Amino acid sequence: MSAVLNQPALRPRTRALLHDPILPTLLRLAWPNVLVMLAQASTGLIETWWVSRLGMDALAGMALVFPGVMLMQMISAGAVGGGISSAIARALGARRTDDADALVLHALIINGVLGVLFSVLVLAFGPSLYRLLGGSGASLDAALRYSNVVFAGTVLLWLMNALASAVRGTGNMLVPAVVICVGVVALVPLSPCLIFGIGPFPALGVAGGGWALLLFYLGGVVALGWYVLAGRATVRLQIVRLRWALFRDILVVGAVASISSVQTNLVVAAATALVGAAAGPDAVAGYGTGARLEYLIVALVFGLGAPLVTMVGTNIGAGQRARALRIAWIGGALAFGMTEVIGLTAAVWPEAWLRLFGDDPAMLATGTAYLRAVGPAYGFFGLGLALYFSSQGAGRLAWPLLAGLLRVVVAVGGGWLALRLTGSQSGLFLALALGLALYGGTLAAAIRGGAWFGRE
Repeated sequence: MSAVLNQPALRPRTRALLHDPILPTLLRLAWPNVLVMLAQASTGLIETWWVSRLGMDALAGMALVFPGVMLMQMISAGAVGGGISSAIARALGARRTDDADALVLHALIINGVLGVLFSVLVLAFGPSLYRLLGGSGASLDAALRYSNVVFAGTVLLWLMNALASAVRGTGNMLVPAVVICVGVVALVPLSPCLIFGIGPFPALGVAGGGWALLLFYLGGVVALGWYVLAGRATVRLQIVRLRWALFRDILVVGAVASISSVQTNLVVAAATALVGAAAGPDAVAGYGTGARLEYLIVALVFGLGAPLVTMVGTNIGAGQRARALRIAWIGGALAFGMTEVIGLTAAVWPEAWLRLFGDDPAMLATGTAYLRAVGPAYGFFGLGLALYFSSQGAGRLAWPLLAGLLRVVVAVGGGWLALRLTGSQSGLFLALALGLALYGGTLAAAIRGGAWFGRE
């Protein structure tokens, strides 16, 4: 009894995560985060829309770089960022408030080091990577001009997402949402100014889009850094002795989750290379434009996923396993419904999306074939992503990793085999759809069968 009395009092946000009704709490936490993730994903769409005005070569160049840019966003915000949120949520749920504060510094160090590492790797090996994906001539030149700017400063993205993830881990989704949405509003006029040289700005072409993104990331770091340093967040940034146990709390989830993010982007990158080898740069632009909708779904489900990480993690930390599982299933059902509606709409009216970015016949034909084949499977992708985020909160990522590996094998291996046997992109796109269905279905079956805690 004395041990219970000596425990720190639960902070109000933590108490709500442990005891308030699940669905209203999840929706209340999710709506600002869905808004922010759609806003953040729209940064790539804004860049793509403006760059498409420079021609098909520029659009194809963006398609080559886009998987790498999204990989950085997914790892820094969804994978390692999920590890940060999960670690802080579990610490707060277990009333380890000092550890929760110390995790902020550890999170910034992890993301800062990873941001520099990825920057060096892409700057060194980017040309070879984009050639491997089918880039050549003007499209390769456009890819490098954009990529070199974005990845030179990608550490800013990692630091922004470290701070945002730390704040989300406390159950506060609104502040990161406001900061990032304000940044996107500023990005809308800034991108064309730097791309086309409007007013006093220089005309930087496709590289201007990269500079606009870096300014957006810098603004996010400054705003979120001020919020945490000013003591307004539930957790505080403090200079403390570094401890391997706290690094491990983040990395045990974040490192495995990063592999899952790599799997998602590997499928898109491999499909880009297969389409490019089979049909050329215009088809790459079409597939890349269609696949942007898939990335938009990732962002949408992440908006729901960040609260799932926090709610599941907090309840796991407090020993409330049954409630944690209920949270995961409710989140999975919501994600399936949202993403299936988007996928079916895209399958029925694909050109409504594709013509936002161009009207080249080859681009439209490839994008239409992709959306009609893969769109109906988006619901299973959404289900799998929601359960993946819930598994982050639970610290149980073996099955998400295996389900992602199954998707890679079926989508890439099956797609390559279909192209080799038939020469038609339709077989490749059907393999991509099957991979999504198996990803969501396998993960749901595993959790239903006791993958988190065993059958109790």
